[in-house]
Amino acid sequence: MTTLSDPGYPPGTVITGKWRKGRYIVERMLGKGANGRVYLVQRPGRSERYALKIGFDALDLQSEINVLSTLKEQMPDHYLVEADDHQDGSGDVPFYVMRYVEGTQLQRFIRARGREWLGLVGLKLLERLVALHGSGYVFGDLKPENVMVSAYGRVELIDYGGVSAIGRSVKQFTEWYDRGYWNAGSRTGDEAYDLFSFAVMCIQLLDEQSLRAASAQLPQIRSVADLQTVLRKNPQLKPYSGWLSKALAGGFANSREALNVWKHTVYAPPRAKGREKTPRWLKRSFVLSIVVLGAAVYLFLTT
Repeated sequence: MTTLSDPGYPPGTVITGKWRKGRYIVERMLGKGANGRVYLVQRPGRSERYALKIGFDALDLQSEINVLSTLKEQMPDHYLVEADDHQDGSGDVPFYVMRYVEGTQLQRFIRARGREWLGLVGLKLLERLVALHGSGYVFGDLKPENVMVSAYGRVELIDYGGVSAIGRSVKQFTEWYDRGYWNAGSRTGDEAYDLFSFAVMCIQLLDEQSLRAASAQLPQIRSVADLQTVLRKNPQLKPYSGWLSKALAGGFANSREALNVWKHTVYAPPRAKGREKTPRWLKRSFVLSIVVLGAAVYLFLTT
């Protein structure tokens, strides 16, 4: 296993591709995770901004690049721009470049815009998952920090370091969103794994305090039943409770079915209200008017 040095690149550093010769000027670091750093960069003389990732482990990063290259072939709107090597004091350092996603992390977006946005944002996120699953992969490490939302509700998944082929073990996960953590199933990558994570994410967005309390159970007794209890008790989760409960139980055949049910849950027209009963006072007024009319006709005919 080849481990890269972790020098960090200050603003103004020029990262040059060894093979494609692309040049990127570092503006600032966007974030640092378990498997690498991501920088906000620009090409000289251009206004477009990109996110450039350099990993800490060459093999892990190459695996991520391979996944993204496959997805780019199958998903034309995917955000991989190019991959290359950069030479610095430690030798050849592989990197890849993505479109920079202008937006806000999911949790911050919902807090700023309101919980009523969960329906639309959830729909867009499920569409992304359907496309990913259709390409033969699961996202794995699905959590609010890895979901970016634009001002108009467009959703992008970021940090593909946890993406795994369907049927293989999930490479990366975060405890709260992992079904193994809740004793709800294995860590084998399948569509239900991502849907479980999606459901836990929704619970967190609407009732993080209760989720935190449920997760405090002893590992051997922690279960989906604790999450189901949160669903039943919180009225804000009620509109989504049927869908969330089914996802937590692994009840959807696939993510396409889950997407269709979510659409129906969020956009189904309101039930038509039953015909209102005629008020009693109106009935009495009608009867009285008939009596008055009948009396008037009788007087007219007898005079």
